[in-house]
Amino acid sequence: MFTWRNKIRGIIEMRILVVDDEDNIREVVKLNLELDGYEVVTANNGKKGLQRFLGEHFDLVILDVMMPEIDGFSLAEQIRLNNSEVPIIMLTAKDTPADRVQGLKRGADDYLTKPFNLEELQLRVQKLISRSIKAHENVAETFSFGGNTINFTTFEVHSENSGQFILTKKEAMLLKLLIERKNEVVSRQQILQAVWGYDVYPSTRTIDNFILSFRKYFEKDPANPKHFQSIRGIGYKFSI
Repeated sequence: MFTWRNKIRGIIEMRILVVDDEDNIREVVKLNLELDGYEVVTANNGKKGLQRFLGEHFDLVILDVMMPEIDGFSLAEQIRLNNSEVPIIMLTAKDTPADRVQGLKRGADDYLTKPFNLEELQLRVQKLISRSIKAHENVAETFSFGGNTINFTTFEVHSENSGQFILTKKEAMLLKLLIERKNEVVSRQQILQAVWGYDVYPSTRTIDNFILSFRKYFEKDPANPKHFQSIRGIGYKFSI
């Protein structure tokens, strides 16, 4: 197993996932990062990329945006629901300011447009991995609101309403999605794709039941929710 201690000893142990449907770009990036001493794993579409990410350990992820199966923005969001620390670089031809903002909002740490300079990409990779190592601490990721505290590492909750308890993984993923999109309306479709994935969709009623549980857990008055609001015909919004 990789640890932060042995990562610091040498760059050769660092693993990078490259997800891009353009064969030439994927292979050129892989070759040059391997020459820098990284171990590089590739995937040619978003669905395969997600499967690799969930099944293995990676220290950095490079994503194209326009891909079949799952686009890079959605893939970045799903990665963030499972791992809030791994650095993500978007590598894409979509270069408008709106595209950059969307990529950063979905969880990217950096955004490099095609065509790109390989040396610049290599320097950005090195910088992000170095920053990630320096910033890493054995401190649980927590979020507090309205007298409630959630630990997204252990799934432990301290609630004024319900005391101390443990969230299920799906509850934690949905809660984290809503919190990360604070004050934004998140559609039921987006929730189904991000939390349950693209292969098996539960009914939208399942989401409604999760939101009802959140209100019981966290709202002072569940019948008149302040934090978990229903947006009729669209989805839900988390507010503080």
